[in-house]
Amino acid sequence: MYSWIERRFQRSYERLLHREIGDGPAHVAIIQDGNRRYAHKHGQNAPDGHRKGAETSEQVLEWCEELEIEELTLYAFSTENFKRPPDEQEPLFDIIEAKLYELADSDRVHDTEVCLRAIGDINRLPERVQRAINYAERQTADYDAFRLNVALAYGGRNELLRAAREVTTSVDRGELSADEINVSTIEAHLYRQPIRDVDLIIRTGGDERTSNFLPWHANGNEAAVYFCAPYWPEFSKIDFLRGIRTYESREQSWQQSKIERSVALIRTLGSLELTEAKRVAGRLADQLPRSAADRLDDELARQQPPGGDQSLSVPENAGNESAD
Repeated sequence: MYSWIERRFQRSYERLLHREIGDGPAHVAIIQDGNRRYAHKHGQNAPDGHRKGAETSEQVLEWCEELEIEELTLYAFSTENFKRPPDEQEPLFDIIEAKLYELADSDRVHDTEVCLRAIGDINRLPERVQRAINYAERQTADYDAFRLNVALAYGGRNELLRAAREVTTSVDRGELSADEINVSTIEAHLYRQPIRDVDLIIRTGGDERTSNFLPWHANGNEAAVYFCAPYWPEFSKIDFLRGIRTYESREQSWQQSKIERSVALIRTLGSLELTEAKRVAGRLADQLPRSAADRLDDELARQQPPGGDQSLSVPENAGNESAD
């Protein structure tokens, strides 16, 4: 009886969370922590926890599809994991290898056109895992409806260090001028990078740190971060939706901050021509989604004296760009 009531409560809470979130993030990255602790908690061996965690990963794919998230990155094996003893590494490589082949041959992956890619220092992995990666990538190479990145042998600091060394070498060889180095140059030397910057990082297992994960694509984009207590095999849809809500709160805060800065700037334009003020207002609104641009319009209208000219309002074509 209690289980039935609990399930009804969970479904009701899921619907509530659904109503509280908007468009949501385009790219979610997850640090899947707590597999071994979950196994220990249930009197099992570490591989049992990793296998249970792999089932959670499949569920998250379904949730992403439901919420129309476009890209998911899963932190499956870090460079630090190579420090574990071989008797811990080999069962994990077995699971990764098997799961890659399973995903590559899954009807669901092909029906929903999931493009699977591995990111990281792939050459450090056992050859059998590399063969599984190549197979999965070939099988899904033509798809672009959804992107699933699996971070294997990945370390953010090593990634940036390697990119810096390669760029420096190109400069020393005269292949590149120091003045030509820009964001695109660095990105071209990263591991097989994600398509887009990360909007939200989720970490399970209770630790509140991002563990060297996607520093270029996440921290550079000021990604929202959601830490939660459940071990990865226990991670639920409610936990996932709470993470999305964290991203939504961050976006709302960002938009409000943008509006406040915009209004403050407009206030300084009193000595300028009205047409110049309108031009500046339109440029600022272009950086906001339509709903936030409307709020900026309302704020600007309130700054004008009673009976004043309302032509300072945001142009109708403003606000068509999405927020970062």
